[in-house]
Order: sequence, then C-alpha cells, then structure tokens
Amino acid sequence: MSKICQITGKKAMIGNNVSHSKRRTKRKFNVNLFSKKFYWVEQDCWIALTISAAGLRDINRKGLNAAMKDAAAAGYLRMEDVLILN
Repeated sequence: MSKICQITGKKAMIGNNVSHSKRRTKRKFNVNLFSKKFYWVEQDCWIALTISAAGLRDINRKGLNAAMKDAAAAGYLRMEDVLILN
C-alpha cells in the first residue's frame, strides 16, 4: 500500500532542501506512519490500520468507531483496505 494515513489522509509532500548558499534540491517530507492493531468493539474483532501519529491522537480523542466513520465519509478509509484479524 502507499504511504497514506487511513484516518487523516496525510501523505508525503514534496519540498526543497535549501543549502547555506540558497541552492535548492528536491526532497520528500514523509509522514510518521506505522501499522497498529486495534480492537473494534462494535464488530467484536481486531483490525490493523496504517495510521500516522496524528491519526492515533484522533482515535484517542474521538474513539475508533467515530474516527473510522469520519475517515470513511471523507474518503480516506475504504473497508476493503482494512485488515481484519481474528
């Protein structure tokens, strides 16, 4: 899968390295992504998501079900991409 957070939709950005003499070369700003397992109480199963640190804070604040519902409404999360573990 590509490097995109399934909760917030964050992905890598393109920018410049700027040297002391102001020469610019292209670089990539990657997202702080990691795979994490969550217990989804409403479905009574474990799921694995690829999320960023901001997505993890979002899940802690709203709850897993509400964060997944918001991500699906925004188009960041498709249920085909969610790995269901048992």
